[in-house]
Amino acid sequence: MTIVTAEVFVNAPVKMAYRAFTNSTSLREWLCDVSTVEPHASGRMYLWWNGNFYSSGHYLELEENRKVKFRWFSNVDPAPTEVTVTVSEKDGGTQVRLDHEVPNDDEWKQKSDGFREYWVESLENLKSVLETGIDLRIANRPLLGIVPGDFTEEQANALGVPVREGLRLDGVVEGRGAQKCGLQKNDVIVEFGGKTIGNDASSFANAIAGKKGGDQVEVIYYRGAEKKTVIMELSKRPMPEVPFDPAELERQARAIYEPALAEVEKAFEGFTDTQALAHPEPNEWNALETVAHLISGERFNILILTGLIDGYEPVADGFGTNVHAQVQATVKANPSIDLMLGALRRAVEETLAFVALIPAEFVANKGSYYRFASGLLQPNFHLTAHLEQIKSALAAAKK
Repeated sequence: MTIVTAEVFVNAPVKMAYRAFTNSTSLREWLCDVSTVEPHASGRMYLWWNGNFYSSGHYLELEENRKVKFRWFSNVDPAPTEVTVTVSEKDGGTQVRLDHEVPNDDEWKQKSDGFREYWVESLENLKSVLETGIDLRIANRPLLGIVPGDFTEEQANALGVPVREGLRLDGVVEGRGAQKCGLQKNDVIVEFGGKTIGNDASSFANAIAGKKGGDQVEVIYYRGAEKKTVIMELSKRPMPEVPFDPAELERQARAIYEPALAEVEKAFEGFTDTQALAHPEPNEWNALETVAHLISGERFNILILTGLIDGYEPVADGFGTNVHAQVQATVKANPSIDLMLGALRRAVEETLAFVALIPAEFVANKGSYYRFASGLLQPNFHLTAHLEQIKSALAAAKK
């Protein structure tokens, strides 16, 4: 057998390094894109990466905060192999050593070199995640400046787009690559960098894999019935400074939420409940249903933060779609402008109150904390992206 070895020193407690190999959420934050594990001898270990690469195996041995051994069998390997990870205290931090046993023959020679390169790179990301919370895979990923939206057959018909597969834009961000190259709301991207874009979330993730800020890519899209091609220069991704203090995080998040909330509330001034409940078109949301969707977004924030703190993050294949019955139910429970805006305010307040109450042990889990906090501190694209939709629905109702 050939032993492929990679090591890294991490300035973090041993228990956090051990958790990185035995917890689904932690594994996703530095190693893979989807995981499900059951950390006990013979317990499952399934890891999946965008691009449909996966490893399916199970744990062989576990010694808490000392050793993890598991079976690795990827969909491109001729046979299963074994990986042993040891974690030990060193100089106030943790020494992580990974030994991957690979058959010693010509068939495996190239794979051995690939394993070595991959594990070295992955352990460097583990170090970054445990020490700073920053996932280098995200930090190095380009920022496109798009606000993705649903793309249904009804929308395709309404827009006059002759395709049923693609990524429809809810909007673009000022100053980013998408806006600079001329993309607009309701454009439907069908090809990015030579790769076809479908309705599934993974197709776009696969298309941008390996791309970095500054790269130029060809984008093919539909604007109505017209097929267009542009060259987009991918923007570099600024990583936000995240305060590792829940009270300060809550303060900074509130400063982002408040102006966006004020704009939403101002949009309803001078309108009646009847107008707010009027549909611009039979299959389009009215203004209150759009607010209901914003409330759903805050409930999702609560769900995600709860799962991260608990160590059982809810994971799905993509983000799902908007379920019309859900927004209808929220409107039925809050059938007026005052009630709906009050419900939105309360939903935001609950999110911010939860943030301020984040327990100290979760703050120490820097990968999960940074991931949630950095998302919270982005400009409030969700509220502002739907502001024009609300204004448009109200203006149509006034005619």
